Amino acid sequence: MGKTIAEKIIEQHLVSGEMKTGEDIGLRIDQTLTQDATGTMAYIEFEAMGIDQVKTELSVAYIDHNTLQSGFMNADDHRYIQSVAAKHGILFSRPGNGICHQVHYERFGIPGKTLIGSDSHTPTGGGLGMLAMGAGGMDVAVAMGGGAYHIPMPRMIFVELKGSLKPYVAGKDIILKVLSMLSVKGGVGAIVEYGGEGVKSLSVPERCTITNMGAELGATTSIFPSDEVTREFLKAQGREQDYRPLYSDPDAEYAERYTIDLDELEPLAACPHSPDNVKPVSELKGMKVDQVCIGSCTNSSLADMLKVANILKGKKIADNVSLSISPGSRQVYSMLAERGALTVLIDAGARVLECACGPCIGMGFSPNSGGISLRTFNRNFLGRSGTKDAQVYLVSPETAAASAIAGVFTDPTELAGSENDFFDVTMPETFRINDSGIIRPLPPEEAKDAVVLKGPNIKSFPETAPLADSITAELVLKVGDNITTDHIMPAGSRVLPYRSNIPKMSEFCFEVVDETFPERARKAGKGIIVGGVNYGQGSSREHAALVPLYLGIKAVIVKSFARIHKANLVNAGILPLTFKNPEDYDLLEQGQELSLSDIHQGLKDDELVLRAGDREIPLELDLSQRQKDMLMAGGLLDYTKQNG
Repeated sequence: MGKTIAEKIIEQHLVSGEMKTGEDIGLRIDQTLTQDATGTMAYIEFEAMGIDQVKTELSVAYIDHNTLQSGFMNADDHRYIQSVAAKHGILFSRPGNGICHQVHYERFGIPGKTLIGSDSHTPTGGGLGMLAMGAGGMDVAVAMGGGAYHIPMPRMIFVELKGSLKPYVAGKDIILKVLSMLSVKGGVGAIVEYGGEGVKSLSVPERCTITNMGAELGATTSIFPSDEVTREFLKAQGREQDYRPLYSDPDAEYAERYTIDLDELEPLAACPHSPDNVKPVSELKGMKVDQVCIGSCTNSSLADMLKVANILKGKKIADNVSLSISPGSRQVYSMLAERGALTVLIDAGARVLECACGPCIGMGFSPNSGGISLRTFNRNFLGRSGTKDAQVYLVSPETAAASAIAGVFTDPTELAGSENDFFDVTMPETFRINDSGIIRPLPPEEAKDAVVLKGPNIKSFPETAPLADSITAELVLKVGDNITTDHIMPAGSRVLPYRSNIPKMSEFCFEVVDETFPERARKAGKGIIVGGVNYGQGSSREHAALVPLYLGIKAVIVKSFARIHKANLVNAGILPLTFKNPEDYDLLEQGQELSLSDIHQGLKDDELVLRAGDREIPLELDLSQRQKDMLMAGGLLDYTKQNG
């Protein structure tokens, strides 16, 4: 039987387990990346392991989330990360050098390599043919120390692309189409592979847009073949030696198959407040727009920006619209300037922001109250923009630019044939390469004496303890379906400066859902959370597990979990349980006293019984033996210390 692209890479990196769907497998990791919102905790955890130098082929620490240095906290954390990177063999990407995923596929991504990152959009690297996965910071720390990364062996999904895109229809529209077909939970436990003749017409940036938003499907990762298009991109980046052809075998088998005819695709938009709430732009035509944001790790490539400049050339944005532009990297920024496109963007009325995540994670440029914001980003969860009642739509750069000019939702295909071709948006033969924003680590002999610099905002890792055999606690919070990590632990300029201060971050936990939760959890001393379907979707931020740990949460019981968050709960030593009968969710009420007994035996049997008054509710555990051992130890950090 033939193999898929992902199966070939997994086979070459397998260090434990069998390649059978659902079985626990351990993978050797070639590369890691962190960003500053999650990286600080990852490096605190790495230091706790007592390892002198990283064991990976390449590890990079990016500063791209918290570049707004208001007060000392962000600057101190950036200094801490830089000093850790210098000491332990990690490349450091300065603030302003660019968004981690954009910079990584430009300068470091290699087809056929494995990559994990402490950011859920790490699968962006799949556009280059990498097996690139988002993970919790603790998993990244273990990988940097030479440990394997463990996941359940995914099932394989194949999406065949036929034909080619019409003018002003984009790679973003392809992934929005996939989201409309599979939903935000349709990719859970799966790797999505793209193939077919239509792939040849897509540039590497377009492919990376698609794999980036595979995270919104809940997929383990997404991947494209590494072909001649890939080779030409790497050659233009001065890295042709990194090219390796990668294709699936003709007789490869897939659990699911889907087909998209690119010739028939039209511009799409994800409507509030979920990336899979997709409608054609033609149905939204004429809706007044207040704000447009172009950028993020999804759509900030040179090609994206040049397409926007082509549309904006010689025009002004509407009086009622505020437009921001965030180039994805210093390379993109400098090439926009070199080609004159930056002047076009400025003259049109855009506010050009730093090469960083910015508005995507609520770090500035929040919409007005009740505002309609069109964003080329990947998530439109309630409140993520920084304005709770804002209506955020996810669109392509083409739709965003056309709508910014008109002041209302506009179908960009109406611009076809309007001679908007001032800038060549094909891949350049040579990119402008300047890696001055990357700082190399110290030589190992010098690193021994290097000092790691910690500011007063950096606090210790929350206390952990071995798993108790019984738990009696209050149901301190009951929530519904599709609770995101933004609901659990918000981002934004108020919260992210405290990312290395778990006690302070605890004040914001679940504030979008219930502002009283932190106080009630502290008062209870220990607690249990109950949730619905796809609990913990979205960002990989492990703070969504570490903060509940600090607040005394002992177990989370839901209808189903998102993959990364479930792993983060186990890493933190919190028991993740699912209802055997989903309808039993309706039997529980916030404030009830709940109890679990014989937990240790329950781990062996993969089932427990929850007692709520006179009711007995059966629960299930879907955990590997390694995860069970981690829970018994008190979490991944304790398990790693015990087992080396």
